[in-house]
This record gives sequence, C-alpha cells and structure tokens, in this order.
Amino acid sequence: MRSGEETAGGLRLRGHQLSATGVTVSYDGTDVVHDAAIALRPGEVTVLVGPNGSGKSTLLRTIARLQPARRAEIGIDGDTDGLALSAREFARYVALLTQGRPTPSGLTVRDLVEFGRYPYRGRFGRPDPDAPAAVERALALTGVTDLAERGADHLSGGQLQRVWLASCLAQETGVLLLDEPTTYLDLRYQIELLDLVRDLADDHGIAVGVVLHDLDQAAAIADRITLLEAGRIVADGRPEEVLTPERLTAVYGIRIDVDTDPHTGRIRTRPIGRHHTRSDRSERLGTTS
Repeated sequence: MRSGEETAGGLRLRGHQLSATGVTVSYDGTDVVHDAAIALRPGEVTVLVGPNGSGKSTLLRTIARLQPARRAEIGIDGDTDGLALSAREFARYVALLTQGRPTPSGLTVRDLVEFGRYPYRGRFGRPDPDAPAAVERALALTGVTDLAERGADHLSGGQLQRVWLASCLAQETGVLLLDEPTTYLDLRYQIELLDLVRDLADDHGIAVGVVLHDLDQAAAIADRITLLEAGRIVADGRPEEVLTPERLTAVYGIRIDVDTDPHTGRIRTRPIGRHHTRSDRSERLGTTS
C-alpha cells in the first residue's frame, strides 16, 4: 500500500507528501542552501547524500521547520501551506529523528516513546486517550517491547536509537525524517535500522527522507537519491541515475568507481585512494603480489 490509511500491524498511519521549493538558508548572512527543491512521496524512501558541509542536514531540518529559512515554500499533499500550520498541527504530519539526542536520565523506555504523543495532548494536561495503544504499537514495530520498563540510560547506542525512532513512530505521522540515523551504530544495528526504514515505506506507506553518508547504504534502500554539493542539489533521481562515477568523483573530490553487485543487483561504489590496490603496496615493499 503506497498511501491512504494503513492498518497492518495495528498502525494508524496515513502517508502524506511533503514538498519544499525555493529553500534558501543563511548562516551569518551567507547562504548555505541555495534555492533547493525536494518532494517526499508516500511509500518512497528519499536519501540525501553529499560531502560534509554540503547542506543535506540543514535542508532536512529546514523542511522539518526546525531550521529557519531565508526563503522557502513548504507544502503537505500539494494543497496545505506547511508554514501556516501551528507547530503542533505540523507535528501530526511530520516527525524528525535528529542527530545526537542526549541520553536522558531517570526515564524508562516507555516514557521516552510517550514523548512522541505531544502533538495530541490537549492544553492544560488534557489526556490523550490513544496514547497507550500508539506507544505499544511503536514499541512492537521497533522491536523494543521487552525494554519498555528499562531505564533509558542503561541502553546501548543501537537500542537507544531504536527507542528514539519508536518515539517518532508514536507520533503516527505520514512523513518521517531521519538525520544520519546510523551514526555511531555498529554494523548489525545499522542494517536493522535501515531495513526498518524500508519496511515503513513498503508496508505502511510512509514518506521517508533520510540523510546518509554511506553511498552503498543509500543505494540499497533508496527509491530516489538527492545529491548535494555546496548547498545546491546537483542531481535527483533513481540511484543508478545519480550515483555515476563521473558525478561522484566530481562532487567528492576523489575517484569513485561504480558497478553493480552481481548478487543483489544494486549499485556499489568503490572510492580509490592512494594506497588502495595490493599491487601499489607490493611495489613500495619491493615484492610481487
């Protein structure tokens, strides 16, 4: 299912399209994102890639309305002015998992996941009757139900990242934004988290936008890739259209070869450094390979 109400697994999610045009962001009077446009569609994963300082995290935070823009138009489903919505109303459409969230002390996993229900709490402490069921669904989907009563400050990095993701899912939004969610995670948790991201799009119709550094991970989960350089979008399309050796070499400033993995059929990248090949090392050592 690519859009509409999704009930599989008990989720109450409705995919939305989040679009932004003319996004220009400035720091200290200098533009760091230049007239960018991006559209996140229900049931699709869009991955933002680019070198450090290319503006990908800034763009993601801007379309989530956490980063002020000098100029931007943000729309939801093509006919809603996202900038006119209140913060609480916008948070019912869009959830963002940011980098470097602090590890809270004295709270359980369930407490953290309940934070995701803030858009639905009424003023003056009015209760949110749907919260318990939403929290249980989010815990189950991220595989952390058995950790629910554990102190959050006793979790591993991978477990805590899943808990923060569960908090985002408890918002029951149709758009999910993830800013470098695999940072500091070991390989197993990286793959498991990216598999979950793909499931959210495929099985629940969520529109996902995610910033990644690893080009092979991006190619593995993306329907579309948006490549940024110096605050500008230089390419946007399917992985095989964007991740070409000529374009990547030019943007990253290092030779990057690209081929197709014969087992998975996915794009595979290979940065070539000065000490990359065995023959180069053998020549320096005066041996043969």
